[in-house]
Amino acid sequence: MAATVVRYLRSVGSPTSASAQRGPESVDALPRPDLRAVGEDERAPVSPAEFRAVLGNFASGVTVITAPSGEDEEGPAGFACQSFASLSLDPPLVTFMVARTSTTWPRIARAGVFCVNILGAEQGELCRSFAVSGADKFAGVTHTPAPVTGSPQLDAVPAWIDCRIQAVHTGGDHLIVVGRVVAMGAAGEGEPLLFHKGRFGRLAD
Repeated sequence: MAATVVRYLRSVGSPTSASAQRGPESVDALPRPDLRAVGEDERAPVSPAEFRAVLGNFASGVTVITAPSGEDEEGPAGFACQSFASLSLDPPLVTFMVARTSTTWPRIARAGVFCVNILGAEQGELCRSFAVSGADKFAGVTHTPAPVTGSPQLDAVPAWIDCRIQAVHTGGDHLIVVGRVVAMGAAGEGEPLLFHKGRFGRLAD
């Protein structure tokens, strides 16, 4: 059984030990890149503007997804992510969605691991620093290695989830990344940072 599990994890590009975090077992950053939801000669049923406006009514939490640096990289990788959710209790799985145009995702894919940092109500500026492209996102940001994968665990976040990449699926212009939870923790206090209609918010009594 153990050998079967190891073969399966290798087949989906997930490391099979804490030391095998990158290299030949990294995942494909762009699986099936030619997949399209709408054909070249078809018209989308809704406009992008309408899609964003309607979906903006759904409030969500905010996270920062991080991964350790590779051998030829200057520092760790990370990006702000609104599209995160729990997926399965047995086995423990979580998921996040990332644009296929993301320049950070290939680095996470090469690492084969990631840490989900769930942001608190006072961490809007931290989120903004990880939402920009081309800047040193970790400048002035204190963090420690997550216990299993070594991915950056940002200081003072209400909760964190350490994961190995289990699978990657295509979803239109995004990728659906499934992570297997290997460690996690929470401070057990503080309000979450919320995102609603293009703005940050917080819970109201």
